[in-house]
Amino acid sequence: MVGSRRMKAQTFADRRERSFSRSWSDPTPVKADSIHDSRESHDLQNSCTALDEECEDLNWEAEREMEVMSCEGEDFIPPKIMLISSKVPKAEYIPTIIRRDDPSIIPILYDHEHATFDDILEEIEKKLNVYRKGCKIWEMLIFCQGGPGYLYLLKNKVATFAKVEKEEDLILFWKKLSKLMSKINPEPNMINIMGCYVLGNPNGEKLFQNLKNPYESSSN
Repeated sequence: MVGSRRMKAQTFADRRERSFSRSWSDPTPVKADSIHDSRESHDLQNSCTALDEECEDLNWEAEREMEVMSCEGEDFIPPKIMLISSKVPKAEYIPTIIRRDDPSIIPILYDHEHATFDDILEEIEKKLNVYRKGCKIWEMLIFCQGGPGYLYLLKNKVATFAKVEKEEDLILFWKKLSKLMSKINPEPNMINIMGCYVLGNPNGEKLFQNLKNPYESSSN
């Protein structure tokens, strides 16, 4: 199970290091040596933004070409990832049952209590490479607990429409996950939720829209 071996205990050295890093600050205000021209700074920022966007486009095209080569052959069946939270009743039996019906479904059972978002992402990449090196996710399903307007993904990590816009680890998780979605799938990339009724109120609809955005952009 993904994340089940993660250590929860924190050593004294870790605590001391973190405490030291938190306390190490200089309250003395620092005066700038010179004031930069705001117009030049703005132009530089725009140039950097344009360069970043150009690099992203080049990377996207390169990744797409690699995926095309990895998926060649009539025997290729697009992979489907199913994330299963250990909080789901009888979760440990689901992977075996799922694989019997469809070998293209890749079930990933993760430890709700101890796994991290990075653990989950690493396991997805590993399983995809085992399935077919270089391939991406064509369909995605998350089987977890939740309710109207929220997803209970990990311990102390509840995804709501507000949190997926503000909390850095949630933002990075969805962004990195979107990069693992197929760039050659003719259908729009999206995520499916199972195990809870997220759309039970308007906030759930906002959450779904926020989750759809990175997946839709990854297919452009």
